[in-house]
Amino acid sequence: MSAFDDALLRLEEQKIRRIKLGVTDIDGVLRGKYISLEKFAASASGFGFCDVIFGWDIADALYDNCKFTGWHTGYPDARARIDYSTFRTIPWEPGTAFFLVDLLTSNGEIVEVSPRQVLQKVIAQAGAAGFRARFAAEYEFWIFRETPQTVREKDFHKLVPLSPGMCGYSVLRASQSSQLVLDLIDQLAGFDIPLEGFHTETGPGVFEAAITVDDALAAADKAALFKTAVKEICARHGVIPTFMAKWNADLPGSSGHLHQSLCSCQDGRNLFFEENTDAGTSPLMRKYIGGLVKFMPEFMAMIAPTVNSYKRTVPGTWAPINATWATDNRTTAVRAIPASVKSTRIELRLSAADMNPYLAIAASLAAGLEGIALNLEPPPPSANGYAAVECEPLPRNLDEAVCRLRNSEVARNWFGSSFVDHYADTRVWEIRQFARHVTDWELSRYFEAI
Repeated sequence: MSAFDDALLRLEEQKIRRIKLGVTDIDGVLRGKYISLEKFAASASGFGFCDVIFGWDIADALYDNCKFTGWHTGYPDARARIDYSTFRTIPWEPGTAFFLVDLLTSNGEIVEVSPRQVLQKVIAQAGAAGFRARFAAEYEFWIFRETPQTVREKDFHKLVPLSPGMCGYSVLRASQSSQLVLDLIDQLAGFDIPLEGFHTETGPGVFEAAITVDDALAAADKAALFKTAVKEICARHGVIPTFMAKWNADLPGSSGHLHQSLCSCQDGRNLFFEENTDAGTSPLMRKYIGGLVKFMPEFMAMIAPTVNSYKRTVPGTWAPINATWATDNRTTAVRAIPASVKSTRIELRLSAADMNPYLAIAASLAAGLEGIALNLEPPPPSANGYAAVECEPLPRNLDEAVCRLRNSEVARNWFGSSFVDHYADTRVWEIRQFARHVTDWELSRYFEAI
């Protein structure tokens, strides 16, 4: 039975009445639409989907500096190909099935600027080298007793958090919001995004969710869908979350850490684990760390994609500022976690909740694989990542990060020049949009005194 025929059978067995399709844009925003069962049944050879989703920004403003699509191309339809392996039902929308979609060119080739396909390209190269990449994302996000309307009426000021106070790992706060918390855990599991852990973090109304580990593409799919799912579930409780990297200068930022390991394609063995060693880690893991540390500065724009991302990467905020690593050290950008054969892994602590998981995972995996290919040894581990002045500093803003990416030969080799140029242009657009606006800080500092 073909994947298409199997999908049709499952839709009939589960009495599905409608289909929702989704594709993630450059900023990691899930775009999509509902289609009828009849439309789905006729979709085996693909269907049209406007390529504007890769030609506009997070606010639907059309890029004026990108070549991939625009007024010069007429924003034509790409050919949408449903990935039947991503079938899941939506628990909070009974009778609705969901599938992810990949876009193809009119010639049936991949769309090189598509984040999901960028990751697929890196995964294919990992497989060719004999590696099966495993990833898990953990997100921090803040919840407010607000709605999309009220946050705008308040100009995003004086928002009411779900709970007051600084209450990391608070059993009480989680229990006080148990109806929402348990609904999130159960509904996400029903949407095939099972959580390994869920707890409050330090700050008013902030939580951390650790998604269960999976193969790299499935892990990225789950991480991308997680944010939209949380927003939809929260809306049904009359609250709204934010996944901004730094929504308040006086409070901690929101991480999106990426746990990762390489397994053997042949037997599934964790290649980062090695018995009878002092460190409990393999030489392969050290080379992967060496690649992460060396190429992280060049790939940072793919890991930290917004102007706001760089408000989080400042000293003393649980976010890294230098290209550093150490074993079980939360001040460094890369945290090695030696444990059992099952759980020995690396945690990339640079990524935040605003990441596009497809691009952040692609960048992380490519950097590690490049380290293996070049037989790189990591620099000495850092005791305090904030004081590691001997290590290369990470880009301090999006402008610097974009320049590093655009000039990176390694990035072009792994991701392709078409993607690097398009993505860099979209980040330049983002910088231009920010530069046009007068901030509250500027008003309070200069309005009267200057």
